[in-house]
Amino acid sequence: MPSSVIELSQSALQNNFTFLKEQFKNTKISSVIKANAYGHGLNEFINMAGKCGINHFSVFSSREARKVKKYLTFPADIMIMGWINDDDMEWTISNSIDFFVFDFERIEKFIDTSKILGIPAKIHIDVETGMNRTGFAQKDINKLIKILLANREYFEFKGLCTHFAGAESIANYKRINDQIKTFNRLHKLFLKNNLIPEVRHTACSAAALTYPKTQFEMVRIGILQYGFWPSNETFIHYLSKNNIMTDPLKQILSWKSTIMSIKTVKTGEFISYGTSYLAQKDMKIAIIPVGYSHGYARNLSNQGRILINGQRVAVIGMVNMNMLIADVTLINQVALGDEVVLIGKKGDLTINVSSFAEYSDQLNYELLTRLPTEIPRVIIK
Repeated sequence: MPSSVIELSQSALQNNFTFLKEQFKNTKISSVIKANAYGHGLNEFINMAGKCGINHFSVFSSREARKVKKYLTFPADIMIMGWINDDDMEWTISNSIDFFVFDFERIEKFIDTSKILGIPAKIHIDVETGMNRTGFAQKDINKLIKILLANREYFEFKGLCTHFAGAESIANYKRINDQIKTFNRLHKLFLKNNLIPEVRHTACSAAALTYPKTQFEMVRIGILQYGFWPSNETFIHYLSKNNIMTDPLKQILSWKSTIMSIKTVKTGEFISYGTSYLAQKDMKIAIIPVGYSHGYARNLSNQGRILINGQRVAVIGMVNMNMLIADVTLINQVALGDEVVLIGKKGDLTINVSSFAEYSDQLNYELLTRLPTEIPRVIIK
């Protein structure tokens, strides 16, 4: 038996995609599932998303693409947004995988491979508009266009794309708008040279909601589909714009364990490693078989909260590699094997990922993607 389990709610995911499809009525949704589907479990999430009508998935690497290809049980497109091993270029093109092209080395590689295979590559041209990460620099666009025009038979122009530098914060408003203008200008340049992308896609979750004009023909939705907002700012902006007070999203992930041991500690004794927690009274404590090796951050020591028997209790002492300790002094009936909710709901109480992240000083994204793949993921209704 595993020491903890992650539960994934199919109904919560359906709720989220229903909401997203209402927001992007005329726009295709590419489900971003990099980093093990943001920690939710790649295989499990793909099948859940498929039941919600999703048939386009974005990953970071060719390694992830291989996994998605293996797990898919229904027709769907796969798009690699980042790393492709040189050895994987042939596999990528042979398997009709879409991929970003953002430098001349990759242009040369895919053309050479396409010539050998006799199969056109499905490319998305990534242009640099102001984030200064990946993407062809504006000064290189004319050179790029000449190469593309000279090698038309070796590619399908699936998309033109870019990425915005912090659409989740109003502090980046001018920068984002400048990027939008640059992207639109570059798009016109491609059209002028009769290079017409099938779709344009620039928007991540935050941009898609905050800057509707960035939706174009496709959006790349990551954190929203899992039931989280890119930032509190994005959430408040949506509520204000739509004059509503309730969160339309539902978090699909819960994380649960069980009590493995219960013991009493006398006043004046230290609990766990070191001297960070001193019992100020006689106490009853519960040991839970989850620690920082499982993704429960060590800096939640003496400040984390969990749910046991419908009550919120404190994590006390240092979080160990494989165990944490909770104060259950005020719980009248507690026993070995009782359920422990690390993230999720029990009755009227909730330990959500955002509060969990605030305690541990991590982003939602960071906390989720650090959940080990070894923890079983179970799909529930």
